Amino acid sequence: MSIETLDVDRSDLEYRAWLNEAVRKVQADANRSADTHLLRFPLPEEWGIDLYLKDESTHPTGSLKHRLARSLFLYGLCNGWIRPGKPVIEASSGSTAVSEAYFAKLIGVPFIAVMAKTTSQAKIDLIEFHGGTCHLVADPAEVYEVSARLAEETGGHYMDQFTYAERATDWRGNNNIAESIFAQLRLEPHPEPTWIVATAGTGGTSATIARYVHYMQYDTLICVADPENSCFFEGWVSHDPSATCDRGSRIEGIGRPRMEPSFVPGAIDRMMKVPDGASIAAIRVLEHQLGKKAGASTGTGLWSALRIVAEMRASGRRGSVVTLICDPGDRYLDKYYSDDWLAGQGIDIAPYQDELEAFLNGTGLLG
Repeated sequence: MSIETLDVDRSDLEYRAWLNEAVRKVQADANRSADTHLLRFPLPEEWGIDLYLKDESTHPTGSLKHRLARSLFLYGLCNGWIRPGKPVIEASSGSTAVSEAYFAKLIGVPFIAVMAKTTSQAKIDLIEFHGGTCHLVADPAEVYEVSARLAEETGGHYMDQFTYAERATDWRGNNNIAESIFAQLRLEPHPEPTWIVATAGTGGTSATIARYVHYMQYDTLICVADPENSCFFEGWVSHDPSATCDRGSRIEGIGRPRMEPSFVPGAIDRMMKVPDGASIAAIRVLEHQLGKKAGASTGTGLWSALRIVAEMRASGRRGSVVTLICDPGDRYLDKYYSDDWLAGQGIDIAPYQDELEAFLNGTGLLG
């Protein structure tokens, strides 16, 4: 009885050499990167409550999505989906595409971002700066279909962050964002936070944090803040995985018109719906308090975190709350920091800003 063997083709050996080098480059990027800062948001000391913001805007590509893009590239490479010379294609509202363009350039493959034409010009410029190209669509709901079609036409790989975000990241540890938060809180007055507040675009970050908390048997609760024109809140409340929304979110990076596969509603403890005006007012207050501009998705989380702080204060509970700075505000100077843009959108942030400032001064309530 003979045993047939098949020699490895030279092209396969060349591919494996390329793959090994690509994985090394992506891992080396992580090795060069320091951890992101955990900043304290000033609250009156007598409240006995500490509020922290995990500043993900300090990543090399300036956003929380740098972690996700690195994980997605390693996942795609190790699965044999990303191939030399073939484009990586992504459906993205902007920040993920910026980070994926960076990693595509790092390993030497083309990158195409499929995104809504309303995406800020600053993000488009950043994608192109990192060597990517942008394919703009009028209807945000079309990004999935168009991305899949481009991958088929080009022989490339559709990264599909909305499906793979929750599984590409190692939620048990490996210095994911949750493990980093708890390590940085170790010497703080309340090292195990009462709440962690996240926002959801893919849902991958909230899934990673929630799973890590459960795995480590912490008592920390997880809240997801959802903007207007997003179906996550409604789908979570009604337990409806088919929930949809017929309008796109004005808060770039978060909110979706459908329940994404990477959003894991059963892992979280609470959701909060946040008006767009409140999200934008919160980043104006953040700038006043910390001297730091952030994108409006940060404001969505910060508004919810401060609402939770108000609830804790009202019940006399002490502890800590953590939320995220998702990306820098200089990408949105012509939007969330523009009074003309706000007026054009019919968004009045003044009542929310006044409410926030009165609460932080100890002269008013919140929510």
